[in-house]
Amino acid sequence: MKKLLTTSLLLLSLLTYTQAAENEKLLAEMTMTDITGKTYDVMGTEQGLNIKGLEGKVIFLEFFGHKCPPCLESIPHLVKLQKKHKDKLAIVSIEVQGYSHEETKKFAKEKGMNYIVVSEEKASELVNYIQQRAQWRGSIPFLVALDTKGDVQFVQAGMLPEASLEELISELSKTTK
Repeated sequence: MKKLLTTSLLLLSLLTYTQAAENEKLLAEMTMTDITGKTYDVMGTEQGLNIKGLEGKVIFLEFFGHKCPPCLESIPHLVKLQKKHKDKLAIVSIEVQGYSHEETKKFAKEKGMNYIVVSEEKASELVNYIQQRAQWRGSIPFLVALDTKGDVQFVQAGMLPEASLEELISELSKTTK
């Protein structure tokens, strides 16, 4: 009886460990800190991301570079969209061309970026996670659009015209939590 009990407990603990390991593969817990010093908890979900504090909003997660012409060209469009849709849109831009946190902060101020801006050094886990989950190979600009539930609905390498971004905001705003 003692042997049976020991074997059962061993099997149960092995199953629990296996289940936890499988969940860990699907879900990742990360943080990112923006240029204002605000830290966001980010949880990878089966269908997308949950960014604490941005729940219920359409999220544009954009990877950009300070030397990338299309990235620079899109900044005024993103500024305009963030101002226009501030209650239902959160733009999160991560600089991935090597600027430090301080350089990214200075750059964002010079460009008048009115949305969440993060340097890669303050979001490296998230950048790695997106590289793996979206099979992103570093082309920029790179956009991951999440609906109001945090589910990925659109992924795009390359710049999108402002009208297309407007349409995307409209479509993704229709989902409800």
